[in-house]
Amino acid sequence: MFGPFKPAPHIAELPADKIDSTYKRLRWQVFAGIFFGYAAYYFVRANFDLAQKGLIEAGMYNKAELGIIGTGAGLAYGLSKFFMASISDRSNPKVFLPFGLLLSGLCMTMMGLMPWATSGILVMFIMIFLNGWFQGMGWPPCGRTMVHWWSKSERGSIVSIWNCAHNVGGMVPGAMVLLASAIYFSTHGVEATAKDVWQQALYYPGIAAMIAAVPIYFVMRDTPQSCGLPPIEKYKNDYPDDYNEETYEHDLTAKEIFVTYVLKNKLLWYIAIANVFVYLIRYGVLKWSPVYLGEVKHFNIKGTAWAYTIYELAAIPGTLLCGWVSDKIFKGKRGLTGFVFMILTTAAVVALWLNPATPENELAQYASHAWYENPYQLMDFILMTTIGFLIYGPVMLIGLHALELAPKKAAGTSAGFTGLFGYLGGTVSASAVVGWAAEHYGWDGGFYVMIAGGVLSVILLLIVMLEEDKHKAKLGDHYGK
Repeated sequence: MFGPFKPAPHIAELPADKIDSTYKRLRWQVFAGIFFGYAAYYFVRANFDLAQKGLIEAGMYNKAELGIIGTGAGLAYGLSKFFMASISDRSNPKVFLPFGLLLSGLCMTMMGLMPWATSGILVMFIMIFLNGWFQGMGWPPCGRTMVHWWSKSERGSIVSIWNCAHNVGGMVPGAMVLLASAIYFSTHGVEATAKDVWQQALYYPGIAAMIAAVPIYFVMRDTPQSCGLPPIEKYKNDYPDDYNEETYEHDLTAKEIFVTYVLKNKLLWYIAIANVFVYLIRYGVLKWSPVYLGEVKHFNIKGTAWAYTIYELAAIPGTLLCGWVSDKIFKGKRGLTGFVFMILTTAAVVALWLNPATPENELAQYASHAWYENPYQLMDFILMTTIGFLIYGPVMLIGLHALELAPKKAAGTSAGFTGLFGYLGGTVSASAVVGWAAEHYGWDGGFYVMIAGGVLSVILLLIVMLEEDKHKAKLGDHYGK
């Protein structure tokens, strides 16, 4: 690498009596950097979804067109997470992480404030594609940082906690739409509709992301050795089964990373393919719920914003529970845990689909009340919460599994490989295929796609579960041993 992106050089080790205190202080400083840094990426990861209904109401685009535009994010992020990961593995995360955040926030700010940036399908596709590419600079440096600063036996817990950054950041766009709605009411004296605040749904989070990039730069650090500390394995006396200093502490060539530790890894292929369908459910619900709940279930803009926000909030305890179940009940069997959670997730998606909308003859009864006093909508709210609670566990497990299946110097690329499948397959399908099916076959068609994806994910995770034990001794890929 070159310039500011070049990895920080190793320096002389600190005196022995300062190692422990410095390690403890810097580990939590670095954790704050990757947690809040990655959370800020989610300010501008999916906030476009909250703008979609407003764009439809304004007559600018229909669902199929928005589905095509939305594929730009999945295509770009999937490719970027994989290819930028190989750069990240050879870069300084102190610079890499906030730089991508700054550029991603800039894209969304321009879309919200500059009319030309939303003036046509091609222009919007390019903007969404660019944002997706910059988003790919978030996960890899975080994964690289975690495998350098936390040892194998403690990494399961730290990854589970860090993974909640998805949801902390994911709640912010919904909260900002609520803020924009409140400001609109205070200035206009009437409740905002989706078409009144779609621009704010883009540039409010964009500005917040750019601001967040500044403190993230100052708290981040590169490797322990660049801070005068020993490798984490030495500090914790916690070595992986296949640990050797040559592999784990020295930089690998691009060929070694891609071929030896990624493409020849059979189990990594299994979880990558399973990730396609996990992401189809995750983003199928997240991306289209604001439109679906408004069109079919008669939610107002506040109701959809709250449902969107609580979907992310519920994922925090769900992710932590999934990590605990994986470690304590299923004894590190990630495939089995994902299998169980995806069965439950698919059942919850079916229940959301089958829950009836408020009958037309009862709409007037609830028109003057808060959305949560409508019993039909309350059940939708509960089911959205349930899906959010369940789906992020498998998302976390696949990323964790990928980190475990490669040396530290290839960890970002390994995780990027599964992300490539998840975003190129799952997110593109969630956007384009679900949008196309909903436009041409109604929302039943959209749910058929998501439910089929859920079933396929269960089948693939069953294969992972069966293969896990066969690879256990060879790959040394489980925590808690």
